[in-house]
This record gives sequence, structure tokens and C-alpha cells, in this order.
Amino acid sequence: MTTQATQDEILGLIRFDAAGLVPAIAQQHDTGEVLMMAWMNAEAVRETLATGRVCYYSRSRKGLWRKGETSGQAQHLHELRIDCDGDTLLVLVHQEGVACHTGRRSCFYRAVRDGAVVEIAAPEVSPEALYGRDHGHGHRHG
Repeated sequence: MTTQATQDEILGLIRFDAAGLVPAIAQQHDTGEVLMMAWMNAEAVRETLATGRVCYYSRSRKGLWRKGETSGQAQHLHELRIDCDGDTLLVLVHQEGVACHTGRRSCFYRAVRDGAVVEIAAPEVSPEALYGRDHGHGHRHG
């Protein structure tokens, strides 16, 4: 039997680290494709649950990072899962376009195979097209 949980009850299940952050792994909900890993604080979790658009915390910018805000490649929340220890989140999402700031679908595009590092995915869109000409690495996940 399931009962409705408040945001405070959900947040109470999450063990944030000393900096108030928890790692969040984004996975495409229907294919199982692992897209990226980023950080969330309590405010990012609250906004994600309230809006259905995935929001992270950027450590480099020291603020909320609404996925797709700059690039247009939004993540829509399908389901939020909390692991057994409460110290890692799995965010099942519908990813619009690409998840990685390099223009690739997934951030995990380098594989170690037979002692060599192999790129297993090419960019689907250029970073310039996502972020404009002045794109530095300020848009990377915190």
C-alpha cells in the first residue's frame, strides 16, 4: 500500500553530504541509457519534484542549474529513486536531445577497452550550437 509523501518526508530519506549535496545519476527512463551524473541540494530536489523539470546544483557556479536552461536540452522527471543508504539518487528522465555539454547524448562516451580509451559516441550537435560562440566550460555540471 502506498501513501502520499510530502516533500519534507521525501527529503528526510536523503542523506546529503557535509556540503548539503547528494550525487544524482540521470538515466533515460525507457531505454536505461545512463546519461550523466551531477549534484543536487535540497532546493534542487524540491524544485525537481515541484516542477517536473530536473534541476541540479552547480558546484562551479554555486547555484541551481536548471538542466536545459541554456542549451534547451531539458530533462523531464519520470521518477525519482533513492538508493538503500539514501546517499545517491537515480533520476529517471525523458531527455530532450543531448545530455552532455560536449553535444553527445551521454556524458559517458569514453570506454576503456583492451587498455585503450575509445570514444564510443560522436557529438550529435556542436557545443557552439548549444551554448553560443563564447561557450567555455562554465556550463559543465558542477
